[in-house]
Amino acid sequence: MNDEKSPVTILVPGWMHERSVQRIDAAFRMVRTERVDPALLTSEMKRDVRGIAAMGFREPVDAALIDALPNLEIIASFGVGYDAVDARHAGGKGIVVTNTPDVLTEEVADTAVGLLINTVRELPRAEAYLRAGRWERDGNYPLTPMTLRGRHVGIYGMGRIGMAIAKRLEAFGLAIAYHNRRPVERLGYAYHASLEDMARAVDTLICVVPGGAATEKTVNAAIFRALGPDGVFINIGRGSTVDEEALASALRDGTIRAAGLDVFANEPRVPQALIDLPNAVLLPHVASASVHTRNAMADLVVDNLISWFSARKPMTPVAETAHILAKTT
Repeated sequence: MNDEKSPVTILVPGWMHERSVQRIDAAFRMVRTERVDPALLTSEMKRDVRGIAAMGFREPVDAALIDALPNLEIIASFGVGYDAVDARHAGGKGIVVTNTPDVLTEEVADTAVGLLINTVRELPRAEAYLRAGRWERDGNYPLTPMTLRGRHVGIYGMGRIGMAIAKRLEAFGLAIAYHNRRPVERLGYAYHASLEDMARAVDTLICVVPGGAATEKTVNAAIFRALGPDGVFINIGRGSTVDEEALASALRDGTIRAAGLDVFANEPRVPQALIDLPNAVLLPHVASASVHTRNAMADLVVDNLISWFSARKPMTPVAETAHILAKTT
């Protein structure tokens, strides 16, 4: 693709990062709909759209939308997770799906470690204590019963982000274990074939797995019981992986000691039961939310579209569609 604007039509349904929008508009013929809904597609859109750029972790690019666009070739998804994209259906129709891995790995890993430290050392509560004037009025903030020292961390999902978290925590001198569907070749950390076995062996569980049916509510009451009364649970993966009612109960009755959460099952709605708990540190899904990292993610969405329609290959295809070759033009 040269510097001239391509005649290829790209659909942007619903909200999209403004940097992506500007670049798509500059490079392609962009069309938009207010939300992801096949009923909003005009006959011209159905005929012309060859690519979609969407927020793949929240915008439902489902079979109905895919089937409504007979000339669709690529769905460029913003984010590592693409829970809302029916990638299997797309792959079956020869449509490639891409996501934005790697460019957010370090930022999310930084946030996971920061969230763990905040949770264990109660730093948000200590700051609130100072801001309320209590340091001067009541004296020093109470000693925290927890410390990072000597903790044994289990990482649920040893992919790119899990590896980056493990590398950071290893530098803190912490023991690392992990649970995946299968062991990672030549990885020295202790592997556990089941999540419950790992939870029983560690006192700190960090959840990094993507959403979807395979992981839905896999972190449940049994896992919290296995983690135990000194247990700390951190989630920067997907809220759907956690039974939030069971988590609130475990925090309330002392089954585990504390939790730090950046993701929730029904965002932006956070269960009041979690908000009310003093031993839960809650963030509004900000793990990758720096200008630097979100711009890099936005660029990769567009770079995948440009690469597909110029070099005829995607840069970062997801596993379900990695086998797809571009049709000759």
